[in-house]
Amino acid sequence: MKEIKIDGTAKTPSVHFIDDGQLHLKGRSIPENSIEFYKPLVDWLDEYGNGPQAKTEVHVQLEYFNTSSSKCILDLFKKLESISKQGHDVIIKWYYEEDDEDMLEAGEDYQSIISVPFEMIETEV
Repeated sequence: MKEIKIDGTAKTPSVHFIDDGQLHLKGRSIPENSIEFYKPLVDWLDEYGNGPQAKTEVHVQLEYFNTSSSKCILDLFKKLESISKQGHDVIIKWYYEEDDEDMLEAGEDYQSIISVPFEMIETEV
């Protein structure tokens, strides 16, 4: 299985999904077409779910995302939830800047929807 590595731009986050169970999503997510941007990531998680690592850590460090991205991020989290329900360890580490209550609240909203452990991690600005 190939890793996915996408360099971030002003409108899209950097992505690094490795089949060792370390998945990273970082930056801004305001792509022209969110579904098109996130589809390869959802597909990758589908394939990864066929033989995941014993532990999967997802590091989400977004400074901003738009509404269409939020739906796509939820789709990623649902894939992770299904991996978790197969009996595999999955944790989502949600990073937010110390003064960014909106991003903290977004993480808490996802946490209330998805039955995967979340770890809220405050970072300094």
